Amino acid sequence: MGKNKLAKFADMEEFPHVFQVSSHELREGTCFKMKGHWNELFFNNNHPIVLELGCGKGEYTVGLARLFPEKNFIGVDIKGARLWTGAKESFQQNMTNVAFVRTNIEMIFHFFAQNEVSEIWLTFPDPQMKKVTKRLTATNFMKSYQQFVKNDGLIHLKTDSNFMFTYTCEMVKANQYPVNFLTSDLYNSDLVDPILNIKTYYEQQWLDRGISIKYIQFVMEKKEIFIEPEIDIEHDAYRSFGRSKRHHLSDSDEQL
Repeated sequence: MGKNKLAKFADMEEFPHVFQVSSHELREGTCFKMKGHWNELFFNNNHPIVLELGCGKGEYTVGLARLFPEKNFIGVDIKGARLWTGAKESFQQNMTNVAFVRTNIEMIFHFFAQNEVSEIWLTFPDPQMKKVTKRLTATNFMKSYQQFVKNDGLIHLKTDSNFMFTYTCEMVKANQYPVNFLTSDLYNSDLVDPILNIKTYYEQQWLDRGISIKYIQFVMEKKEIFIEPEIDIEHDAYRSFGRSKRHHLSDSDEQL
């Protein structure tokens, strides 16, 4: 492991707004102290909490926090070396409405209590074309999210992937979630919103390659029964060269 990555990990341990709990500890029953008490113990306000799941470098988390000081934003990712970028920037700028959690998203329900979260952003998640249960809008994840997202809370998906967008639209339709906005070409649509104009590093790469950005915003409604859509979706051809080249990344943080 390179010295630069080790230095980033050391920083992450010292940042007061970064929280790291291993999956093993959570499975063994460790109770995350902030669960149900984020606003009381960390943010010291009663503002709405917004999550970015799979936040990568935290560009969207930090960008949203700048736009909306009246909301609290928490970025979640398993890759510590990526999270470091947003964590460092928000720390240096003394941003008080930003936090980061390093964990597997499958474990996210351990960190938030019922009705504690108002919105979830999913920004350019891996479409997981071969494994349904790994998709961040799959019904198993929706079942997890509803444990802590308020009824009538919002779920946002921004993606370059036609596969992920199509799957999510079908999942939303099958489970009758109300849709507020939906477009297959965000930047050539009539959706004028400063939130949607925050562009991440990788988003700009897709745009530079002529790939349109898709967006859907739908409303969380608590369900007892979930319907997984049965539909054949054409795979994204430009992803056939594999995820490592897609992301231009070689880091492989050790799993928590």
